[in-house]
Formats: sequence, structure tokens, C-alpha cells
Amino acid sequence: MTDVQTETTRRLDAALAATAAAAEFIMPYFQSPELAVESKSDESPVTAADKGAEELLRKQILDMFPDDSFLGEEFDDVDGTSGFRWIVDPIDGTKSFIHGVPLFGTLAGLEYGDELVAGISRFPALNEVVYASRGNGAWWQQGEGDPRLAKVSDVADLSQALFCTTTITGWEKIGRVQAFHDLCERSKLVRGWGDCYGHILVATGRAEVMVDPQLSAWDCAALIPIMVEAGGDFVDWQGRRTMHSSNGFSVNGMLKEDILEILR
Repeated sequence: MTDVQTETTRRLDAALAATAAAAEFIMPYFQSPELAVESKSDESPVTAADKGAEELLRKQILDMFPDDSFLGEEFDDVDGTSGFRWIVDPIDGTKSFIHGVPLFGTLAGLEYGDELVAGISRFPALNEVVYASRGNGAWWQQGEGDPRLAKVSDVADLSQALFCTTTITGWEKIGRVQAFHDLCERSKLVRGWGDCYGHILVATGRAEVMVDPQLSAWDCAALIPIMVEAGGDFVDWQGRRTMHSSNGFSVNGMLKEDILEILR
């Protein structure tokens, strides 16, 4: 095992513990009648749970790896010198969270150089987590059960596929509603199981494609290594494996070109 692999494994183990602690922090806020919701400058919602969970993640991770960089949704960037950078969304799916819907998740991606080498997607209200590191597969743990391999489905025909997306308004904002309708017409089943939950449905073989028309880096970073290690892919609408394009989709691999044909 190389030094980078060893250091990646150390960081993945630490982040699994940190995201578990963040889940414990978040859950008392979930479905609380006292939950206060603020609006950020882009009019997206934020709560004390988002902010507090990111503060917890920053402290636990950077206390152990003080030379790492850190990019989070809620607070300023931290520049480090180790070559490793964390990209974190404390609550992906805040709108689900504030409406009492349990399909929100905590995302932690790990980058080394220009490559995403590990990712975690933890669902506090569902008590499950999916995680991966480069070359070590993707793993899915539900409750206190043993982790098992996360694998994409083997559906090879879009007409037999389950297609998920987050919200139709995102397609409207970028002027691509026709592409959304084309995917709906060509897929067997369409559901709005959105945000990171939809992507993880693909990674675990419960859906075939999840498309998001609007994304930030912290929405994507954890998903890329998870999807690749699960046997699928996460790419932007031009087919590039990146977290920097403001859009993206997770797919089981065999349907990738079919989706790109519609989205390009």
C-alpha cells in the first residue's frame, strides 16, 4: 500500500467517525418544532443544524489532520499543506430536512492533488452510510449491520430504468425542461427522490440514473469516488468526471451514453 493509500485510509476512518458524530448532532433538530430557518444570500435555506454539524466536522477532522485543506458549504475555506483537501456538505438536502423528510445526508469528499480519492454519504435519519476509497470498493452499512459491497444495477436499457431527479425547477432555471421530459418518456419509472439520496440509490443498485441540473462542488465531491467504486460513474452533462461543472449525474455505467445523448 502506498503512502497516499495509507493516508487516505486513515482519513476515511476518521471521517466515518466524524460524520457519525455529526449525525448525532443533527438528529435532535430533525422534525423539531423549534427549528429556525434562515435564508442565505442565494435564498437557499440554512439552519443551526447545518452550521453546527459543519463546525463539528471541521474540528474533528482538522484536529486529527491539521495540515489538510477544508472546503465546506457554510464557512470560509481553510488552506493546508498536506495535499489532501476535504469537501464537505453538512446537510445535503436542507429543504428535505426542514420539511421533516428523512432523505437528507451528510457528505464528505476527500481530494488528493486533483483527484477525489474517498467519499462518504451518511443519512442520519435513515441510519445508513455509503462510503468508498480509491481501489477499495464502495460499502453500504445499514444500522449496526455489517457493511456490504455497494454495487450499481445491471440494467442496460433505459426503458427499464428508474430515473431520479431533485426538482423540476432546476431544469426550468437552466432552460432544459425538454431534456427532463425526454428522460421521463424514455425511462420506465421517474421519481423525485432527490439530492444525495438519489445518487446513492444508483450506487446501491436501487435506481439506474440520478440527474441534477444544478450542483456545487460540495454536492458532488463525495459522490464521485463512491459511484466509481460501485461500478458506475458520476459525470457532468458533457461526460467529464468533475465536481466543477454545476451539474452532473450518477449512472450505472451501461446507460451512461444514453443519458449523455439526451443531456448534451
